[in-house]
Amino acid sequence: MSRHSAREEEPEGSSELDTALREALARRQAAELIGAPRRRRRGVEPDEGAGEPQVQEAVAVGWPAVPPPTEGNPTPIDPVGLGWPSKPGDMPGALTVPARAATASLRAVPSPAAAALGEGTSAAAVRTAASVTAPSGTDSSTEPAGKPRPGTGWRKLVYALTGGLVNPGESEVELRRRELTRRIQGSTAGCHRIAVISLKGGVGKTTMSVCLGAVLASIRPDRVIAVDANPDRGTLAGKVPPQTTATIRDLLDGLAGVRGYSDIRKYTSQSTDRLEILASAADPAISDAFGEQDYRTVVRVLEDYYNVVVTDCGTGLLHSAMTGVLDVADQLVIVSTNSVDGANSASATLDWLQAHGHADLVHRSVAVINAVVPGSGNVDQDLLEAHFASRCRAVTRIPHDEHLEAGAEVELSSLSLATRDALLAFAADVAEGIPPSEQPVRP
Repeated sequence: MSRHSAREEEPEGSSELDTALREALARRQAAELIGAPRRRRRGVEPDEGAGEPQVQEAVAVGWPAVPPPTEGNPTPIDPVGLGWPSKPGDMPGALTVPARAATASLRAVPSPAAAALGEGTSAAAVRTAASVTAPSGTDSSTEPAGKPRPGTGWRKLVYALTGGLVNPGESEVELRRRELTRRIQGSTAGCHRIAVISLKGGVGKTTMSVCLGAVLASIRPDRVIAVDANPDRGTLAGKVPPQTTATIRDLLDGLAGVRGYSDIRKYTSQSTDRLEILASAADPAISDAFGEQDYRTVVRVLEDYYNVVVTDCGTGLLHSAMTGVLDVADQLVIVSTNSVDGANSASATLDWLQAHGHADLVHRSVAVINAVVPGSGNVDQDLLEAHFASRCRAVTRIPHDEHLEAGAEVELSSLSLATRDALLAFAADVAEGIPPSEQPVRP
């Protein structure tokens, strides 16, 4: 799906916008009549005591009571205030979190009016908006209790044009994102192990593993790592910018030298979304030797330093490592495509798991219907979702996305709004299965 402009995301009537603008103008006139300070004109000194107009900056809603960022564990970002997370064209002043950065930085927005206008807005509209200035001295960062500032669409435009005098509030889309974010937030004191599995290849299992881990890592303060447990040269390493050539086999060979998190970090690569990756061996002859005991050993080490471990399992269920994966998993993610063939394979996966003593994991699992290719192939998607809903705890549909279809490195900021919102719902469903804790996250 192509990116939505501000108007496309919130298709509300123009009459409502006109009413809000008229109300804003009336409030501004009233403010001027009672002596609100005006802008300083060029060449004219301001009145004594009048303050300088404040430069507006992009603002992200922070996480309360989140421990300060540490190396390899920078501060999470807020998906609501920034269009979660924004593309360069979605919202000026987007927050970026560089890999291993100790803090996140914000770029200043040139003006409130320019920031409020989304893509698809004419240059004339930008000039008109920039010419309207709210009375100085208005603190637009302070909102009435229970009414956050709007972040998208005409609501954001009205808010910026009036300097915060008129706050239409958040749209239903923003409120939903905020609720999903609330469900994802939190931390766990222990280690929660999530296995992403599929009986069939080509369903986007590795991509979903990375997307899930990236969303959790970008919102939760926990350390999150994705592990490639594919015995046949997995592709997990290609989903993030490489920072090391080390593999899971190198970690097993170097366990004697692991004394702390910094020692583990030498074997992982980290994405801009804070997700770390532990790659499998590139040589199939070596990766074939990776079995059940190796996986158990790796997980025992990782659970001392990470709060969430997402395992990208190999295709099929009968290889040796899979026994260890299922034995230690706290939660399963079943990946299916939106085709009949993909759904049959995913359903067969659930059947096999139930027949081999993992019925409890099946009941607590989350199913993902991933649109690997455009279209539905004449398959009733509602019926498909209902089928998995009858067997799993939750079901999420992921729409087709050109960025994911490319099969290259995954960046959440490059996904369409529809895909980002679907992944947010997916991560929220998974996060509900992670036990919360009041304990601080790992140091």
